[in-house]
Amino acid sequence: MMIQGRSLSLAALFGLALALPAGAADMRVKAPVAPPPPPPFTWTGCYLGGFVGGAFADRDPFFTDLGNSRFGSFSGGIQPLGIAGIHSWAVPVDDSIIGGGTLGCNWQFAGSPFVLGIEGEGGYMRFSGAAFDPSRGPNTLVAPFTSDVLGAARIGDWYAMATGRVGYAFNTVLFYVKGGAAFVPVKASVVDNCTTGCSNWLIATAVDDTATVGTIGGGIEWAFAPNWSMKAEYMFIGLGGHGLTSCGTATLASGAVVPGGDFCFAHDFPDIHTVKLGINWRFGSIFGP
Repeated sequence: MMIQGRSLSLAALFGLALALPAGAADMRVKAPVAPPPPPPFTWTGCYLGGFVGGAFADRDPFFTDLGNSRFGSFSGGIQPLGIAGIHSWAVPVDDSIIGGGTLGCNWQFAGSPFVLGIEGEGGYMRFSGAAFDPSRGPNTLVAPFTSDVLGAARIGDWYAMATGRVGYAFNTVLFYVKGGAAFVPVKASVVDNCTTGCSNWLIATAVDDTATVGTIGGGIEWAFAPNWSMKAEYMFIGLGGHGLTSCGTATLASGAVVPGGDFCFAHDFPDIHTVKLGINWRFGSIFGP
């Protein structure tokens, strides 16, 4: 009887061992849960950036000697040999490096490649130069004459822009145009303090202003990380329509005032072209999450 009971126990264990794998095979195995796909890239957000580049003028500034009510030009003179009419001369300026920062915000339409934005830009830019008036007519009959009417011009030291942007995005690459207002300080002066071998008139004039002019351009921006992007950009600054006039009283070396009132000079500035490379960090959005 004991042998028979032991045999029955072994048979039951053997049957259970065979049944367990079959039952496990019948159980449904759950597939692993896949992580949700990342949200599509969007240009929506505000950003802070920096840039470096260069700028050049499309021509030199021009100064025009307008004379006064009695004399055709300051660079003329009292003697017939030295009398000259209204005339202009160029004041060459060097190219400039530029550098500064930007602050802006973008908004990309949901499911659309179009991007709208606003941007402020400020930085360093400086053009300067000086040149003597080559058409001087000194008040002496003895040659050679000495150039004595020195014109000096300066554009910049700083500049700023306030612009809007319109772009078309290919995922993380954005092509855009932008335009708005540029603010650029400009200065001009004319000095003649020569009393030997040159005209016997002395003068000093100066004028400065912060020009508010139009600007337009565009560029390409690449988002190489979720919150970082690089850009290359060109901007045109329409300074060519902005002119200034400086006037001053001319005197003789003795201190006597030259008759006819103040002598005046017109100062005409050139348009400016800028190119830059920059990097932006997007930190949030004013348009919501």
